[in-house]
Order: sequence, then structure tokens, then C-alpha cells
Amino acid sequence: MKKILLAGMVLSSLVFSLQAQEKNQNKEELLKQKHLKEQMQREKKYADEQKFYQADEYDFSEQEVDPKDLDSIPTIEPENDFDMTDVYRDDI
Repeated sequence: MKKILLAGMVLSSLVFSLQAQEKNQNKEELLKQKHLKEQMQREKKYADEQKFYQADEYDFSEQEVDPKDLDSIPTIEPENDFDMTDVYRDDI
């Protein structure tokens, strides 16, 4: 009777260990699939960004400035009345 009980316990422990290994393999496979999916999304985002940065499909001719229009803009002269020595003076 003890031998049968011992054999049953050994058999059940083997079955449980096999199931645990199978679950670990399934978890690893799911984790691999998840990482693969995330990487594919990153690659897709990168491809879209590169498409934007290369600007092959965009027409910027409407945004060009005519050099004749630049002559009509007045030149603004900077105010050069700031003296840095005033900042460090103690007598003010």
C-alpha cells in the first residue's frame, strides 16, 4: 500500500512539474510575442518619422518668400544704450 501511495506521489509530482514547465514556456512565448509587437510598433513609428523628415511628399512652394518682398520690410536698429558696468557699480 505504501509503495502504491509513494508511486502515486512521484507520478503526481512529475505531472505537476511538467505542467509548470509548460506554463513557463507559454509565459516566455507570450512575453516574446509582446516584445516583438512593441518593437514592430516602434519600427512603424520610426518609419513614419523618417517619412516626415525626408519630406519627399510635401510641397513647400507656397511657403517660399519672394526676395522682392524682403526689401519692403524696414530694418530695426538695436538699442545699444545698455552698459554692463552699471550692473557692477556700488555707488548707484
